[in-house]
Amino acid sequence: MTRISNRYSHLRGRLGALENDLVDELESGRIDRRVFLRHGSMLGLSVPLLGGMAASAGLVAAPTPARAQAKPGATIRVASVTPAGVIDPVSIADQGGLTLLIQTGEFLCVTQPDLTLKPCLATSWSHNEDSSVWTFKLRSGVKYHTGETFKAEDVIASIDRLCDPKNASNALSAFKGILSKGNIKKVDDLTVEFHLDAPYGAFPYVVSSDNYNCVMLPVEYKGDYEKNWTGTGPFRLDKFTQKQGVSFVRFDGYWGEKALPDRTEFVFYDDLAPRVLALQGGQVDMIDQVPVAGGQALLNDPQFTVIREKSAAHEQVHMRCDTGPFTDKRVRRAMALSIEREKLVQGLFRGYAVTGNDSPFAPAFPSTDTSVPQRKQDIAQAKQLLEAAGVAKGFDVTLTTERYIEIPQYAILLQNFARPLGINIKLNVEAQDAYYGKAVFGQSDWLDSTMGITDYGQRGVPNVYLRAPLLSDGTWNGAHFKNPQYDKLVGEFGKAGDLGGQRTLARQIQELLLDETPIIFAYFYDYLVVTKKALVGIPPIANRLFLDRAGFA
Repeated sequence: MTRISNRYSHLRGRLGALENDLVDELESGRIDRRVFLRHGSMLGLSVPLLGGMAASAGLVAAPTPARAQAKPGATIRVASVTPAGVIDPVSIADQGGLTLLIQTGEFLCVTQPDLTLKPCLATSWSHNEDSSVWTFKLRSGVKYHTGETFKAEDVIASIDRLCDPKNASNALSAFKGILSKGNIKKVDDLTVEFHLDAPYGAFPYVVSSDNYNCVMLPVEYKGDYEKNWTGTGPFRLDKFTQKQGVSFVRFDGYWGEKALPDRTEFVFYDDLAPRVLALQGGQVDMIDQVPVAGGQALLNDPQFTVIREKSAAHEQVHMRCDTGPFTDKRVRRAMALSIEREKLVQGLFRGYAVTGNDSPFAPAFPSTDTSVPQRKQDIAQAKQLLEAAGVAKGFDVTLTTERYIEIPQYAILLQNFARPLGINIKLNVEAQDAYYGKAVFGQSDWLDSTMGITDYGQRGVPNVYLRAPLLSDGTWNGAHFKNPQYDKLVGEFGKAGDLGGQRTLARQIQELLLDETPIIFAYFYDYLVVTKKALVGIPPIANRLFLDRAGFA
């Protein structure tokens, strides 16, 4: 057992119950330094303070390897996937478009490589006793690219747009049941209060870069983002051509440290192969996300740098619980038991992934109960389940999915895994815009298909994964899963600010999902960015490409 030194122990009297519980977790040895910093930053404690407390308990950070320094003045060319639709911060959902948003837009706080939260447009945040009200202090002197001053009203308007069901907001996946439109109060020009629908311990992640759509926009924003891409970020728009590319230049009025590159250029490609050829041929300097399937030539080439970051990103295989062959949970479990997960990790990902256990609780999350037995392939048991469900001879089903990273190859593997059970899977692989449609029930192949595969990007906490695709009223519930006990447990998990309470609830959720299996979580894959050797200064943050400190050594 370790103890916080006297230098910091006097602070215990000024900390709230959740913060003191976190210190208890550290002192008891139940969490490590990384988890302590991560959870403490979410609660609003500064990272320097947290680092000092951890060091006083004898837990110091591992030495950071020396990194080459980027020279200013570069033009950085990125081979990027073509955005699936209009660039609108409120409704955009695809990775290609979301990567572009963060080049000009900024968040209240930003997830770091260690999953701590770094202040950005907010300088600090705090919560009341039950975490039902969160107060954010805003940065002063921030200017938009148009010259307007960033203020509390912009925060209120930006988040209200995302919370409004009438706006077809992609971010409703994070806000629904947590924050409603009209419940943000201005305290003064640089202070806002979020009055939540219910206590929620992880709320800062909801308004961070974890929630891709939460870039701050002026009150006057009218849905015309593609005209000027207005934001407060270190880059401003230079030129945008739909389906071709976009370029940005340094914003000299930026509130923080000025960007090193003079210019960044994103060239759009519909497929991976031409992006690989463009990097190999020197037409671009980097690819923003490289799947192992199709990217092996780059990952094994010593002339390129591979930026690798562990993540909770994954592909969900949903099976509709309300119609078709998967209404019986024994059939869903049989499908999950057909999969050889270790083969997926080694074959499809060459080890750049970890196995999943059919819940959103990735090994990286401190709340995950890793003692829950791992589901493994068991064809004999799967056949017994199908026989008990009255479909011993199998059935036909169509799997609809998106043409993105390794998903088409994954779909073929699922097809092969299911064949010994007599399950005949027909594949329908679509372009992303066709698959997502309007991203609402009744107008989306994603949400209406009997069986589908959907990519989910990195999050710093499991809450969005638990809520949007699995709650009875979840905005992304493609499985059409409705389970009151699950809804209750997830509600309690959201309220629990202490790690001990989260772990207890996590185990119950993990066991319930293994029993019901509305979604298969077979793996969590690493985020891979490939660059020219000379390109440096890109932080290893999964699914977030920040280029303001990038350049050539």
